[in-house]
Amino acid sequence: MSAPPLRGGIIAAGEGSRLRQAGFTVPKPMVPIAGVPLIESVIRNFRAAGVASLVVIVNEAEQAVADWSRSRFADLDLEFIVKTTRSSLASFREVTAWRPGGRMLVSTVDAWCREADFVRFVEAASRRPVEATVLAVTPLVADENPLRVDVDAGGRIIGLGGASGDLVTAGMYLVSERVRTRVAPAELGRLREFLGWLCQAGEPLFGEVVETVVDVDRAGDVAIAEALALAGRVS
Repeated sequence: MSAPPLRGGIIAAGEGSRLRQAGFTVPKPMVPIAGVPLIESVIRNFRAAGVASLVVIVNEAEQAVADWSRSRFADLDLEFIVKTTRSSLASFREVTAWRPGGRMLVSTVDAWCREADFVRFVEAASRRPVEATVLAVTPLVADENPLRVDVDAGGRIIGLGGASGDLVTAGMYLVSERVRTRVAPAELGRLREFLGWLCQAGEPLFGEVVETVVDVDRAGDVAIAEALALAGRVS
C-alpha cells in the first residue's frame, strides 16, 4: 500500500512584537523579504517540494492574511485555522492534528530560506526512516536564544538545548505519524520543550543541515534574509 501524500503545515500565529517595535506595520506573515511576504515565500517552498495540501494557523487578528493567501494560491488545497493560541507548541499541535495519517511537513512562517534549499531538505528528510522525525538544522546562528543541537555521525540528534553544538534548529520539520499524535506532558509550553522531551524519551530524531535559514524575528533578520535572497537571484 502506498504512503499517504505528504501534507504540509505552516505555523504563523505569533504576534511579531519585535518586528512591530522595529517599525513594521504589517502582520508578521506579510513582512516582505526582497519584496515577497514571508507567507508567500514559505507557501512557494511547499509547492516547489510537491506539497499541494496545506494548513496554516494564524491568530485571530490576522484573518486578512488568510484571505490574501487564498486568493494568491487558488491552485492549492489551502486551509486556515484562525485561532489565537497560548504557545508555539499549541500552534504546532493544532497544525499536526489536521488530516491525520502519515508524515507531515511543517514550517514556521518566519523560517526564511531559499526555495532550492527547502526542496533539498525535504528530499533528504524523506529518505530517513518513516518512523523518524527530521529537523532542519543550520550553522547560521541568527537568534538571540538559539536551540542548539548535537548530532552523531549518522545525523541522529543526541542532544537538544544544551550549551554546545555548532548547529541550531531552523524551524522546519518532517514530523512522523507517531509524533503527530503523541501526547506530551501537560507542563510543556513551548515547541522547543516538546522537541527536547522527544529527544530525552528516545524518539528517533534526525537533523538535516540547511546552510542558510534565517529566523526572521527582528529588523536585522530581515536584512540578513534580503541579502541572501538577492545573492541567490544573482547566482
